[in-house]
Amino acid sequence: MTTMLDHDRYGVLTEPATLTITRLLPGPVDRIWAYLIDGDLRRQWLAAGAMEERVGAPVDLVWRNDELTDPPGTRPDGFGDEHRMLCEVVAIDAPRLLSISWGSTGGVTFTLDEKGDEVLLTIVHKRIEDPEVRLNVSAGWHAHLDVLEARARGTQAAPHWDNWVRLRDAYAERLFG
Repeated sequence: MTTMLDHDRYGVLTEPATLTITRLLPGPVDRIWAYLIDGDLRRQWLAAGAMEERVGAPVDLVWRNDELTDPPGTRPDGFGDEHRMLCEVVAIDAPRLLSISWGSTGGVTFTLDEKGDEVLLTIVHKRIEDPEVRLNVSAGWHAHLDVLEARARGTQAAPHWDNWVRLRDAYAERLFG
């Protein structure tokens, strides 16, 4: 089953519980790789946390979404100012592939492919069984990639929380009609 969303920006359900989302970013590949593995760079678009580049290494991801954009937007009810998750590096082939465990889901794989002066970042998040979690995860990856793209291009990202709420509504319409 493939549910096409918006082919340029929105994620695609490549299986009923697997989200695939891509983003074309300015290279080189080593620069984008650093945004994945360096905790200080990763905290600018996703979550802080040290990461050793070896299989089996723990990754303590720490989200502080209020710090991603200025202004941050209005945080939705039920979301704290910090969220933590302990993950593990499952596979790594620098600077092309990083797979990490991800809570109760089947994990996340980041793949980087050079496309001339740009880099195609593909994120595959597997086994997101709960529809509500899948909705939040879809909007989350999209919103976080919007922040990463703005950082990589030297532009200003939309307020993170407002963007996430807008995207959650858009994904709800696309996924559940």
